[in-house]
Amino acid sequence: MFTHILAPYDGSKNADRALEKAAQLAKLTDASISLLTVFRHHSMLEASLSMVRVNDPGRIDDAMREHASGIVAHGKQLLIDAGVANVRGFVRSGRPAREINQFAIKHGVDLIILGSRGLGASGDGYLLGSVSHKVTGLSKCPVLVV
Repeated sequence: MFTHILAPYDGSKNADRALEKAAQLAKLTDASISLLTVFRHHSMLEASLSMVRVNDPGRIDDAMREHASGIVAHGKQLLIDAGVANVRGFVRSGRPAREINQFAIKHGVDLIILGSRGLGASGDGYLLGSVSHKVTGLSKCPVLVV
């Protein structure tokens, strides 16, 4: 059945529910889970427009990577507490849907389980969030949207 599940995780309630499903399936099939958090790189222009650390925009990415690492650690602990034996956490920078699909291909993932909506901008009228919508359209493997 499934041997390697990718669980993109942003710490949202829907992502938590997706982790619960991933844990259930991993225990049934003895699959490993790769937990992935993707943060978006901020350019110098975005940094200057945001007025956050305008003189040192490189630190914005450092802060975001640190925050993403905390999200991964939290998700990893949730999976361990749920009884999943084989869990690895990863942090990437870039466009979430693209990074998720590239990760899946590179690491031989045979199932992606993710929440229907995450912490990104909402109110765009989609039934699915933009990331889950893009992942389902681009993925080369099955995707379970929770």
